[in-house]
Amino acid sequence: MVVFLLFLELLAFTLAWWLGLYLLGRDPANPQLRFTGLGLVAYALSLAADLLSQYAGDMGAGPALARFGAPLLFSPAFFWLGSLIYLLPEEAPGRLFLGRLYDKVLLPGTLLFYLLAAGTEFVFQGTPAGVRPGPGYRLFAAAVLFDLLGALLLLARAFRAGQPRRPLGLILAATLFFALGTGLLLFPLAWIPHWLLVLGVGVDLTLLGLAIAFLDAFQAGEALLPDFFRSLAVSALAVLLFGGQVALVMWFSAGLTFSMLVLLLAVIATAVATQTFADAIQAALDWLVFARFPRLRLARASLRAAASAAPRLSQALDPAGLNEAQFAELTRRALSQMGNLPRLAANPLTRLALVEARLARRGAGDNTLERAAELKALLAESIERLKPRDQGDFGAADEWRHYNALYFPYVLGLKPYSRRASHNDLPPAAREALAWFQSQVPERTLYNWQKAAATLVARDLREQERRVNFRF
Repeated sequence: MVVFLLFLELLAFTLAWWLGLYLLGRDPANPQLRFTGLGLVAYALSLAADLLSQYAGDMGAGPALARFGAPLLFSPAFFWLGSLIYLLPEEAPGRLFLGRLYDKVLLPGTLLFYLLAAGTEFVFQGTPAGVRPGPGYRLFAAAVLFDLLGALLLLARAFRAGQPRRPLGLILAATLFFALGTGLLLFPLAWIPHWLLVLGVGVDLTLLGLAIAFLDAFQAGEALLPDFFRSLAVSALAVLLFGGQVALVMWFSAGLTFSMLVLLLAVIATAVATQTFADAIQAALDWLVFARFPRLRLARASLRAAASAAPRLSQALDPAGLNEAQFAELTRRALSQMGNLPRLAANPLTRLALVEARLARRGAGDNTLERAAELKALLAESIERLKPRDQGDFGAADEWRHYNALYFPYVLGLKPYSRRASHNDLPPAAREALAWFQSQVPERTLYNWQKAAATLVARDLREQERRVNFRF
């Protein structure tokens, strides 16, 4: 029974760790994927801490590890709340406020509370048998339950907004079971084994992660399953090859000791991480090894981008057959991806007949990256047509707002509301635009202008697409 439970916990750790990293790597800029992935990673780390605390023996690390892992087991509730904020429609008036409140208040506050719970015995008191509630446990439980209630309210709001029902139904069911499991972990019943509740919460989190990944792929018009199963298979193979060697040594020689368990968990985590972030690791190595060969580095980056985009490109979706709202949504995504060619390469708009005709006209190869580059050029040309003629490079009048809203953030890469963005060496027009955005244009207003401008760009693309199809 002990070996069986150990196997189940290792399997749960591996799956949660892989799925969390997969969601983080799929699109780091997407807050839904980011917060869902962080919740799964936190759950995996709580499992690792719990396992190690059981086999710490007389080393004295058991209570500290148990106290480190206990609050992590409940942190997915907080991250799940952050993810569901971005499930609200983008035009919802409270979404921007809730997002800012979460990022600037709730996120730092939760981090401080976790450090208090893990570093002191205020919330959890470590014992050789595990943890027991401390004086601040009720406050901690109330915070977790508040997060779960907020998540359910956000889901109800998303249902009323008419979001896609199939993934929302799965998200709602998994959230209800997750809330029930978390509640039983907070206030356990004697007749339900603790390990069963912990693994049950892992199943719920996995379903939530899958639903969010499916919803993101659906909204982006991308294929999910080919990329998903490829990542899972490669990570599983790496775990079997490297983690299996450690497991065999434990079985036949060293035995189940604390140090060997640390090694096994570290090998599994490293094997999964290196496979999930293989492209980023290879890019960093190329930058280091091929520093004096920029053309070679660029060629390898192009090949990696094409290979990464291919499993995500949906062959079943015909962009020309979409209605106006769906086409406009894909155009908005393409505009936001102009600075990231691998992400743009997976956009279904690369399969427009217009893109193919332009490639043929200039004799370029018909491949994934060429299509992405041609789509980027198309978008840039459409944005340029929004610019008032013969009036300079920047203006603050109403006739400039659609051009300003797209050109400076998407083409020039300006981030007027980010404190971390570097705005050095900007051309004069960009400096004027930056000052204008920061002093005259609220972030919500810029979003509304971008949405309206993207609709105009989408209309321009559809008109060009119709002309190409008419010729043929």
